Amino acid sequence: MTQQPTILLVEDNPMDVDLALRAFRKRRLTNPIEVARDGEEALAWMARWEAGEPQPTVILLDLKLPRVDGLEVLRQLKAHPKFRRIPVVVLTTSAENEDVSRAYELGVNSYIVKPVNFDKFMEVASQIELYWTVINERSD
Repeated sequence: MTQQPTILLVEDNPMDVDLALRAFRKRRLTNPIEVARDGEEALAWMARWEAGEPQPTVILLDLKLPRVDGLEVLRQLKAHPKFRRIPVVVLTTSAENEDVSRAYELGVNSYIVKPVNFDKFMEVASQIELYWTVINERSD
């Protein structure tokens, strides 16, 4: 049996990490979830993928990150010939038009403003799981 592809969650806020992990657990998501807690950690994954670790099925990316911001992480991912096709979903508190526009200019696949309560976050988790791990056809 092949292992489920991972989801990479790039999030610095421990409460948001916990919220996301709880929501996915409650949804009984079977995909393993890796967590990068800042932009530098997220970019370090590229070297791991180069070394042969499996690429994630989707990256959930916060924009407001320490060390390297989410837009720079997105820019570097989408500029890399091997990783530009990994779907990236921005999951952030920023609804600023400038952030949304810049993210799409850099090649984001989807932009979601984080809901503030758990029930709304469960809906988002459900949609992410359904679309990115079940419905969407991947190209390896």
